[in-house]
Amino acid sequence: MISAILPTYNPADLAFERGEGAYLFTADGRRFLDFTSGIGVTSLGHAHPHIVAALKDQAGKLWHCSNLYTIPGQQRLAERLVANSFADTVFFCNSGAEAVEAGIKMARRYHHGAGHPERFRIICAENAFHGRTLADISAGGQEKHTQGFGPLVEGFDHVPFGNMNELRSAIGAETAAILVEPVQGEGGIRPASEDYLRGLRAAADEFGLLLFFDEVQSGMGRTGRFFAHEWAGVKPDIVAVAKGIGGGFPLGACLASEKAAASMDGGSHGSTYGGNPLAMAAGNAVLDILLGDGFLDHVVAMAALLRARLDDLTTRHQKIFTGVRGLGLMLGLECAVANRDLMVKLRENGLLTLTAGDDVLRLLPPLVIEESHVDEAMEILETTCREWE
Repeated sequence: MISAILPTYNPADLAFERGEGAYLFTADGRRFLDFTSGIGVTSLGHAHPHIVAALKDQAGKLWHCSNLYTIPGQQRLAERLVANSFADTVFFCNSGAEAVEAGIKMARRYHHGAGHPERFRIICAENAFHGRTLADISAGGQEKHTQGFGPLVEGFDHVPFGNMNELRSAIGAETAAILVEPVQGEGGIRPASEDYLRGLRAAADEFGLLLFFDEVQSGMGRTGRFFAHEWAGVKPDIVAVAKGIGGGFPLGACLASEKAAASMDGGSHGSTYGGNPLAMAAGNAVLDILLGDGFLDHVVAMAALLRARLDDLTTRHQKIFTGVRGLGLMLGLECAVANRDLMVKLRENGLLTLTAGDDVLRLLPPLVIEESHVDEAMEILETTCREWE
């Protein structure tokens, strides 16, 4: 008999009652150090007092009114995102999947408006993940996500991640855009090189394409910059964001240049819930902290400390780990053992982690971690390695 909850997940037999900062607590008082951040969502930790206060204040005023009316918080958040990014305009939605979907539509609409409706295809990277809608799994292209959901949405061509020669060879008369994650998340925490990202911009300019980055997981300070692509000094045309932008409240956004959004006129896209007052209160509260003096410097410092400690760990436990990869506080431990089994063992010892790809243990700690949290995580990792060996 099917369960009341559609069985598309396989959750651990572990339920949390509350969270505080970098910790989650069960009803019986067990404490876990959370280096998953709800898969990169609770980027400022659990129950951050500033976000809680903003949501409580807004909840007592207005939750929803639809985009038939002006929403002041939406205007403020959009202006702040524009002021601190490449973008000229923002569309608000509720999730990363919706943000990517909006970007896909925008890329097609751009060429249609320019008199080239035949240009609709988007070049994507192998091993990518862009969300769970039909268009998004078609863009991701991974069989484990597409199996049983055919026919897939037409218009996506896949090339090896990081290979500019293959990408340039795939560009044709129907190509509209390039869609890439600056750091592949679900695909195994694989950062693109800065030269590769610059090469994508050059190819897009040469062939009249739009450059579209999926920063749902890598954006909003996760790598130590507002967006991961900033490390390469490139300016995309479209960027999808979500996860950390709401600090735990469902919120997504599609950022775009004026050029890319030129054909997105009235009625071309929309969302009933997108940009609602509660979500905007959360988003603005997150930016209050994220854009504060020294915050991103703190992320860079904690990332460097954690990376150094992980590098040391892997050299001492080479039967378990073969290396470290990632960028900022989006890190992956390459495993010589079953990553899922290791994740379970770490959880039993009080550290929550994630898997990515076939052989990576993924660490996405909240951006507010301190040195004491790094020490605690390393102690649990060290203990678990000794027990495993």
